Amino acid sequence: MMLSTALKLSRGAMTAGRATGIGLFSRTPSRLSPSSSRFFCGPKGSNASPVALQMIDYALSHARSLKSDESYAQGLLVLEQCLSTQSNEVVDATSQNSRAMVLLAMSTLLFERGAFDDAIDKLQTIQGLEHSHLGVRVASLEDLVGLNLLLERNDTSQVLADKCLQLFVNASTDIDCYNDGVGSKVLNVRAQALKGLVELVHGNLESAESFFQTSRDDKGCTGNVALSYGEFLHSTGKFSLAKELYQKAIEEISANKEFADPHALSGCCMSGREVWLAATCALGQLEGHLGNFSEAEEILTSVLTKTEEHFGSHHPNVGTVLTCVALMFRHKAIMEHSSSLLIQEGLYRRALDLLKAPSLGTEGTKADVGRRDIVALARGAYAEVLCVQQNRKDEGEKMKRWAETAWRNRRLSLAEALEISELSSKVPVIDARISRAL
Repeated sequence: MMLSTALKLSRGAMTAGRATGIGLFSRTPSRLSPSSSRFFCGPKGSNASPVALQMIDYALSHARSLKSDESYAQGLLVLEQCLSTQSNEVVDATSQNSRAMVLLAMSTLLFERGAFDDAIDKLQTIQGLEHSHLGVRVASLEDLVGLNLLLERNDTSQVLADKCLQLFVNASTDIDCYNDGVGSKVLNVRAQALKGLVELVHGNLESAESFFQTSRDDKGCTGNVALSYGEFLHSTGKFSLAKELYQKAIEEISANKEFADPHALSGCCMSGREVWLAATCALGQLEGHLGNFSEAEEILTSVLTKTEEHFGSHHPNVGTVLTCVALMFRHKAIMEHSSSLLIQEGLYRRALDLLKAPSLGTEGTKADVGRRDIVALARGAYAEVLCVQQNRKDEGEKMKRWAETAWRNRRLSLAEALEISELSSKVPVIDARISRAL
């Protein structure tokens, strides 16, 4: 029924356009249902086609309702139909904004099904829509950076983050689309924080800090900005400030503030849903680092459940969260001088299975490993569990060597990442948006 209605909307829009000469696009505000648009939000006053926005809402709701290959294919079909009703020859802001938002929705559905390169193609198409609003272009570049970090295309992520910053060199031409300079300022904070995240992934802490300076602006410190800045503070031992920012990111998304925020358009691994999951996961890790293991277990169990609900129980993102849970139990066992070897082993085995870790016979440096940081961290910790068991020590040593050769983090060695000491402020922070260890 939903699919049929959406396609009728599209055909009706095309007929009305031909009959009236007005075309598909109007300046009437759209009404989106909170069920799906909460995590795919267009800017207020964006002048995007209300029909296009309604079809985006239908497509996202339908795809996620069943979480099946068929429902996602049908959701994409709705969006493709919507895109086909819009002329490539029209270059005004309204039509280009509508096309860009449909493409962003398509990229989000493709991302959720693991078709990362296809999602990237859609996002790159948005870059050619030069008359689309600044917020749409920032969102698409933010998503491109996130996906490239997830795929460990670090150099590409640097280029894209710089391109996002470049949008603000001559941003005055876009300020009028928000009626004042506030919108441009908030978006600039997002671009700065995006560059800060890239520098943090590269291990350049001083450079990252310089880009996070603008994140202290309370108006712009929301969503991805609050999470990325919190991760920087967390990784540098400023736990109290990091906790505040994680809670800020979680509470603002939980309170549906994205509906009222005209600058919160986002998708793919940088969407509001992804930010909520990642911020909650980071908060659980932080509580573990503080020794608050009951709170950590409760929070991480909650985010594990939500991740399974959103992606399905066999998704690699579930493996990322399970790794965080296992590392928390490892930390607890060491600090409390207790043993949880069976629990840890079960968690590591399940996580590595979901992460599709290659066999130990494949050399770590040469293996084609998705989410390499997480796989190496999980195997490094799992190796310790095996090495303390005399009859499995050889297997543990082999796993340890694999993890050490696969580990590529520039800020911490694997040994430092696994070291637990009350004196050390160096802790690894797993970013669940991009499955990277910071």
